Amino acid sequence: MFYDLAVVGGGAAGFFAAVNAARLQPRWRIAIFEQSKQVLAKVRISGGGRCNVTHACFDPAELVKYYPRGQKELRQLFARFSTGDTVQWFESRGVKLKAEADGRMFPVSDSSQSIIDCLLREAQTYGVEVLLQHDVQHLEPQPAGFQLKFRQGETIKAKKVLLATGGHPNEAGYQWLKDLGLPVVSPVPSLFTFNLPKNPITALMGVSVPSARIRLPEFKKEQTGPLLITHWGISGPAVLKLSALAARELHQRQYRFRVLVSWLPEEDADSLRALFEDYRSYAGSAKVVNRFEVDLPARLRLFLLQQAGIDENQRWSEVNNKHINRLVELLLNHELLASGKTTFKEEFVTSGGVAREAIDFTSMECRQIPGLYLAGELLDIDALTGGFNFQAAWSAGWVMANSVATEKS
Repeated sequence: MFYDLAVVGGGAAGFFAAVNAARLQPRWRIAIFEQSKQVLAKVRISGGGRCNVTHACFDPAELVKYYPRGQKELRQLFARFSTGDTVQWFESRGVKLKAEADGRMFPVSDSSQSIIDCLLREAQTYGVEVLLQHDVQHLEPQPAGFQLKFRQGETIKAKKVLLATGGHPNEAGYQWLKDLGLPVVSPVPSLFTFNLPKNPITALMGVSVPSARIRLPEFKKEQTGPLLITHWGISGPAVLKLSALAARELHQRQYRFRVLVSWLPEEDADSLRALFEDYRSYAGSAKVVNRFEVDLPARLRLFLLQQAGIDENQRWSEVNNKHINRLVELLLNHELLASGKTTFKEEFVTSGGVAREAIDFTSMECRQIPGLYLAGELLDIDALTGGFNFQAAWSAGWVMANSVATEKS
């Protein structure tokens, strides 16, 4: 069995590369080899089943800022195929996309099946073979291409090979690539929520704040954005972004670290103290609970009062300076001790993989093994949540396809 191009991995990057290469080289024999029983599994579950295809950031210079690792390399990819190209590619094939308020882009159908069906139609139109339950166990470079051996005992040969098998949670998953001599950055989790075991704040599960500033003081990293309190700790976009930015540092700390939360990031200590002094001076007879006018959910306001040692039924005139200072500190620098992490939904993302310096990002070809290409989360590139990992996959797949299908034999 001989193929002009064998794509190992039926995810976003592999599929996009295969169908684009087939369109450019209709005479080629191209196949996608997927180890599981279905292709495009992450596409199916992304965005709660709606598929967060990309993000409405159309400037490549701004887009790369959403990737904690790989900005320099991705700039090359996005210069050739970026968000606008993704939107046009799908819309020209009958799948229109829409942008939501937070910038995430979905098919107007709100169904990931629209994206899956589109890619499957492209594969059928251009004769791309899709072979399920084909688990590659060995890849051997040969003078005229490559030999691939599968777990079932089958062997095929291919002139060119694209590896797009996705990320692995541990380094053992990359051993077959290390056996080829490829350098691998040890993988660690990215995009996770912070566990706060036995912290009383977890009693507020379900409470959300539209804008909180979260800091990791030891690592000098911070993010501002929506925060959600859960039954195990804190989550939400700001936490997920921070987990990605500090993925390696938090792993080294075994996920035991200090978090500082400002529930009112637009305020400062002096203005809050002045507000509470005004309450004591001009509304001293009012109960604290009836005159604690900060823009936070009621349950969170009561919790912070309790943590400051203030009885909600106290009169403001009875609240002393010690308690006011403590309340200000909780509002602006609420210290939480994290111990552990929780994977974000089913969307497991790793920081790590094949080292970026091993790849020529003008073609996605392996520098030391001509004819071998890599794309997707197999590489040491990862993104914040919001459609960015998919955009990197589309871009890498397109660049690879155009490179391999237009080069001179």
